[in-house]
Amino acid sequence: MESHPMRLFSESFADGRPIPPEFAFCRIDPKSHVTLSSNRNPHLAWSGAPVGTRSFAIVCHDPDVPSRPDDVNQEGREIPSTLKRVEFFHWVLVDLPASLDSIAAGEFSDKVTPKGKSGPAARHGARQGVNDYTGWFADDHDMAGDYYGYDGPCPPWNDSIVHRYVFTVYALDVERLPLMGRFGGADARKVIAHHRLGEASITGTYTLNPRLAPARA
Repeated sequence: MESHPMRLFSESFADGRPIPPEFAFCRIDPKSHVTLSSNRNPHLAWSGAPVGTRSFAIVCHDPDVPSRPDDVNQEGREIPSTLKRVEFFHWVLVDLPASLDSIAAGEFSDKVTPKGKSGPAARHGARQGVNDYTGWFADDHDMAGDYYGYDGPCPPWNDSIVHRYVFTVYALDVERLPLMGRFGGADARKVIAHHRLGEASITGTYTLNPRLAPARA
């Protein structure tokens, strides 16, 4: 076990506080509900990695996604807070070198890329998995594709709850995770569990519901 806990920090948002729209896939638009945003990945920095760490992995997920799409983005309706929620993966980044202790804002994503960014190869010799926009846009002719890397928040604009976005950095005992080809968040997390030496998380919040937007202040 590590002698002192790992810590994760971001200059882009404070733990438990709203994520600025520049780090989101969409932002509020008074005329059309939402519009595409800057979609930059946030800055992340970590410390306290255990002895024996040979690589890092980063996963971002939203645990507050509606389990049923019936009311999603429907005029005159709001998704009830009582609806069961499921996970949605926004970022899967593995094989970051052990010598690294931070990534810069916008280093892995700095705009929305229709049909998705390429992968899995990424900076620093790392690899990125596909995020869950891959499935979300599967039936959209203009957007369908494999969405590798980071794509930020875009919760339903009529959701009655503010969504949470959990960024977790994992310290691992291997230089390269045994993941082959195309992989997603659930795949990566299963493998990470067998190689994890330590971890740290921070959580940001985001909403596109104008009724809840004042909570962003």
